[in-house]
Amino acid sequence: MAERLVTLLSAEQIAERVRELGKAITEDYRDRPLVLVLVLKGSFIFGGDLARAIDLRDCSVDFLGTRSYGEGTSSSGVVQITHDLSNPIEGKDVLIVEDIVDTGLTLAHLHDLLRTRRPRSVRICSLLHKPARSKIEVKIDYLGFTIEDRFVVGYGLDFAERYRNLPYIGVIEQE
Repeated sequence: MAERLVTLLSAEQIAERVRELGKAITEDYRDRPLVLVLVLKGSFIFGGDLARAIDLRDCSVDFLGTRSYGEGTSSSGVVQITHDLSNPIEGKDVLIVEDIVDTGLTLAHLHDLLRTRRPRSVRICSLLHKPARSKIEVKIDYLGFTIEDRFVVGYGLDFAERYRNLPYIGVIEQE
């Protein structure tokens, strides 16, 4: 069977929303240093664009690698840390940057994990939220888009490590 990609969110829609999120984050952290924690691998494109949209002099970026999908299309529910932060976050304002909140299990785990490191605050920014699949309630402080329950790829999101490079978010349909 051949695959066909159908655009769900265009590159232009994403860029506009990222600018809006960057402006809101800039206002909220105007006089405070901020650490963006990009959750790898999926948020690397969103996180890079978001970092450039945030107009703060004291904004640093760190990375946290996780794995919960493997090569399938549904979360295993087990969160593996594949890459830890490079710098301490104690006493700092932290913004977790995620590509998608699906079940909420990964993000809840990461939020709890980072809280143990005694940051000043931990908030969450996600490009996408798929509430139909939620298993645990997670407060998303900055949200790009709410989407229906479809498996999406592009703009950092993948299917078996493919499609991350697409400039838009699409849905794979079988022909």
